[in-house]
This record gives sequence, structure tokens and C-alpha cells, in this order.
Amino acid sequence: MSKRYKIAVDAGHGYNTAGKRTPDGEREWSFNNKVVIALIDRLKEYGFFDVIRTDDSSGKTDVPLATRVRRANNAKADLFVSVHQNAYLSKWGGHGGTETYYYGGDVKGKRLATLVQRNLVNALGLRDRGVKDGSHLYVVRNTYMTAILTEGAFMDSTTDIKLLRNDAKLKAQGIAIADGIAEYLGVSLPSKKEAEEMPKQQFLNATGRKEAREVIKRAVEEGVFTSKHENVDKYDDGTLVSYVIAYVNRISK
Repeated sequence: MSKRYKIAVDAGHGYNTAGKRTPDGEREWSFNNKVVIALIDRLKEYGFFDVIRTDDSSGKTDVPLATRVRRANNAKADLFVSVHQNAYLSKWGGHGGTETYYYGGDVKGKRLATLVQRNLVNALGLRDRGVKDGSHLYVVRNTYMTAILTEGAFMDSTTDIKLLRNDAKLKAQGIAIADGIAEYLGVSLPSKKEAEEMPKQQFLNATGRKEAREVIKRAVEEGVFTSKHENVDKYDDGTLVSYVIAYVNRISK
């Protein structure tokens, strides 16, 4: 099978983190979390990523930055992506835009940031504030792997807030980041033809069977399959492959 990549991601801050809110009191973490969920779902569609989420997915705890970094480092992730939304003076204004940070001097980091930034700007249509040196940012500076931090939109912008209040745009933000990651790593979404031509023996080893079962369980969670597939662990190789192909066909429509 093709190489798999470990991607560490986090939704910046926690639900109750002081100051991380719109002028109307909406929480940054709530925006970030929706982006991260879409990001993870998109990465799963590619089929070559294992995702490590380093924040608290419930938002109840603002996990310390050192803990987030340690989780990514201990997992030996290939990339780290921290998702944020920006703010200027915490007062409504006409400012706005999208920007992405990387560790200064890291050529790979700059390339990743550039690709993600391009995808974000195309998806959101906001002002392109460019890629910037984020060496001062703790998670960018202290992770062992290439790391970036995205600032999708300004929470105190009268323009940008419209996108942050739109779940479809938050999803688009997550997809854009995932597609930038995939482009950086040279990974493409599988086509219907590729799925149909996938040899059954590809799943005849222990790793392949495990991955196929995880795809089927995820499809149930996503509502792609209505059946619960309680006996998926007992499926033979042919059945596993058939369901994986069906899943790829449905999400490719």
C-alpha cells in the first residue's frame, strides 16, 4: 500500500478560553472545531492519513501548548497544523483576511504554508494576507516536524464574520487545509476507476484488513452506509474490498 502519513492537528484554544471570542461573545474554539472536523474528514477521504488530534475535542479544557506539542512529537507526526481564527482589536471593523504561519527558515514549512494559504484564499475569497514567519508561535517553534498555523478569518471583522457564521464556509476552510496538505505530500483523492481496479489481494494482509474495517466503520459514522455492520470484524477479504469500493464511489459522486 502507499505510504501513510501522520498528521497532528489542533483546534486553537478551548471553548472557555478568555478573550478568544467575537465582540458578540461567540467562541473561537467553536469555529476552529468545525474546521478541524472537516479537515479530518477530508484527510480520511484520501485514505493515506492517520490523524492525531492534540487538543480536547470537547473544548472543555484548553490543553496547554506544551502538551499539544508533546503529543505531536511523541506520535512522531509528519506534519502539525494548528487551526485558528484571527482578531484585531476585538471591536467590529472593516479589516479582515486570511494568513498562514510557518517556522522561519524552514523551506518545507514555507511551501506547506504557501499551498494551504492558496487553498484557503480560494475557498474563502477573503483578502490574501500571505504566509508569515511564525517562529514566535510556541506550537510552530517547538514541534519536531514541519508545522504551520492558520488564521482563516477575523472574528471581529464585519466582513469575515459572515463566513465564520456559515457552517458550509467553515467546512470549506477545513477541506482547503486538508487539500493543501495532500498537495504538499503529493497525495490525490482516489478516483472511481482506481477503486474499482483495486486488486483484492491488497487487503490480504493484517494491515490492509484493519484499514478496510476502519473505512467501513467510518462510513457508518458518516451516514454513508445505513447498516451498522456489527460483524465487520468477521468479513472476508472480498466483502471488505466490496464495501470499501462502494464507499469510495459514494463519496466521489
